[in-house]
Parts: sequence; C-alpha cells; structure tokens
Amino acid sequence: MKKSKSLVLVGMPGAGKSTLGVLLAKELALDFVDTDVLIQLRENRTLQEILNETGYLNLRRIEGEVIESACLPNHVIATGGSAVYSEAGMKNLASFGPVVFLNCSADELRRRIHNYDSRGIAKAPGQSFEELFEERQELYRKYADITVDCDDRDLQQVLDQVLAELEAADQSRD
Repeated sequence: MKKSKSLVLVGMPGAGKSTLGVLLAKELALDFVDTDVLIQLRENRTLQEILNETGYLNLRRIEGEVIESACLPNHVIATGGSAVYSEAGMKNLASFGPVVFLNCSADELRRRIHNYDSRGIAKAPGQSFEELFEERQELYRKYADITVDCDDRDLQQVLDQVLAELEAADQSRD
C-alpha cells in the first residue's frame, strides 16, 4: 500500500475489525485507531452507557459526528459496526483511503459474539441480530472498495488476504 494513506475497516461487531486493525497497522507501519474508543473518550462513557441513557439513535448520531470530523491520515481505522449509517462520516473516512469490508456470515458472527445485549451495539429495541445483520449488509457493500470474506479463515489468512487485495488495488492504479 502506498504511504500517506489510511485504511478503513467496516463490518459487523465480531468481524475482527479491531483485532485485525492492530495487525494491519503493524504490517503497514501506520497508526491504529478504533472509532468506538474515540466516541467513548469524547462522551466519557461506554457505548453501552450511551445506549442505556440516551438510546441507539443518539449513539449513531454521536458516532456520525465523531467520524465526520475525524482527521486520520496514516491510520488503520477500525470503525464501529454502525458507522455506515452516517453517509457524511463514511465519505470523510473514505477520503483517507480504501474501505475494506470484513464480511462474516451471521452464523460465524453468532459463534464469535456472546455479549450481543451488552456489547454496545446500536440497534433498535427488540431488533434481532439477524434483522440487524440484513439491514447492515447493503450498507457495508455500498461503501466497500474491497470485500474480504472471513468465514472459515483464521486471522493470519484474513490479514494476508487484505494485504494481497491492497497490493492488487495499488498495482491496478499504477
């Protein structure tokens, strides 16, 4: 990947954005940032506390403000799963570099996530995991420059695939 560019990771909670993001940052010699942490720092409370106190739409609004105003050159950016609800925020993040969708099936995510109700996931009250999954798939695909399937792959395989896709994208631009 060419220098002075960021990389934006999107996907459902449990897709591995934060875990993979740290490894990609090391591999690409970039800084790492998790936008969920930026939200928590700004609000001085956890995502779950924001949800409990002010609701999921307010969390999405705050997230949109945070990612729309973020200036993150030379970063691997792990977004919250709901970042894609903010068109202005995603446009801002995409201005720093390619957006990579870490695509996991609902079954795979269900195996990985055991704290669905306490994880700070911005979903409508009573919305099932399956409903949320379906709602977000279209948005992830809309913003993705690169899609990497994560089912039946370990972390190293996903890392290698992302790096190969970035390399191929760089070569096609040359």
